[in-house]
Amino acid sequence: MMPKKTEEADIDNTTDKTQEVAEQAKHPDSSELDINDLLESMDDQQNQEASESSQEKPKKSSRKKKESLPEPVVSEAAGNESEGEPADALEVSSNDAVPARLAGGAARKRTAPPPILTIESKTEVDTQENLEETAWHEIRNAYRTRKILAGSLGGVEQTEAGKTIAIVNYNDFRIVIPMKEMMINLTRNPSGPEYDDLMLRQNKILGNMLGAEIDFIVKGIESKSRSIVASRKDAMLRKRQLFYMNTDSAGMYRIYEGRIVQARVIAVAEKVVRVEAFGVECSIMARDLSWDWIGDAHERFSVGDQILVRILSVKRNNLEEISIKADIKSVSDNTSHENLKKCRIQSKYAGKVTDVHKGVVYIRLANGANAIAHSCYDRRMPGKKDDISFAVTHIDEDRGVAVGIITRIIKQNL
Repeated sequence: MMPKKTEEADIDNTTDKTQEVAEQAKHPDSSELDINDLLESMDDQQNQEASESSQEKPKKSSRKKKESLPEPVVSEAAGNESEGEPADALEVSSNDAVPARLAGGAARKRTAPPPILTIESKTEVDTQENLEETAWHEIRNAYRTRKILAGSLGGVEQTEAGKTIAIVNYNDFRIVIPMKEMMINLTRNPSGPEYDDLMLRQNKILGNMLGAEIDFIVKGIESKSRSIVASRKDAMLRKRQLFYMNTDSAGMYRIYEGRIVQARVIAVAEKVVRVEAFGVECSIMARDLSWDWIGDAHERFSVGDQILVRILSVKRNNLEEISIKADIKSVSDNTSHENLKKCRIQSKYAGKVTDVHKGVVYIRLANGANAIAHSCYDRRMPGKKDDISFAVTHIDEDRGVAVGIITRIIKQNL
């Protein structure tokens, strides 16, 4: 009877261990952080001095995670061998046994799901899960290599702690960027009421930037919830170092005065367009947008556009104090004089009011020519975006404009 009790005790101990392992499987001990902890860790990391050891910490943690991965699943045939049963390959003793095995024997179970059956032969289709895994793998590699990624600014939120964060969409993943990592520098070290005004201005600027394409570098990831924290500032500083501070083999800067570069439109107002050219932001006024007068920049430019600009000047004080001036109209041909030739004195043309300043009405005619009027025969006063009828009285070749009178207002834009 004693051996029987001993066996029962062993069975009870084995059952307790099995339940303990099951509970551990349900509640794994994860060292991952949530999104708030990631934000706090970024703040602590900025206060410490950069060192090679601190940069190698994420790599070490990733290696530990790799070592803790479960062992690969053993196939059914290998499991049968471990229990003393021969594998399928060993069961076939001769060629005569093959037809019987295929015809009457049990089919071998698949150890992996079959590929997707496609309509066209030799084509591959990925499921949504595979696409997400591929995108997450790309983000993890970018985190390890500090690669610059680009995504669309999709939102501005407030955390429970009262911090403002920007939300960037990248391959259906939510990228969180703290306000101070967006590199919106208006003033230095504000305090009191100035700090509140600064935050309001920064939130307004971020609101105007919604939909813009921005660069970022992943600073922290959390694998369980797949939360990602990034920095736009680090990406912009790296681009500044490469394109504005470093030189090529000939000793020339990559961006210099007179060079045409591609820029992103990050904000649009009525009379100004703000662009970002390789890590440096610049505002372009309406007079530098086009040769013909524009009443509203929204008519031609939108947030998220990629345009060509000409660099007019560059100031390289240091990495964080780089400023540029640029324009857009010098990239295109000046057609104002060509359009002016389409106008005839004592002729009437339709046009649209682009601006009214100090009694002078600025008009863009339907034929593309610029015109100004000092008087209006209509009893109503012309306003911006009004459709008018314009009579030419004089052509100013030097200024490239037609001078005349507004005979009537065709349609008011109230």
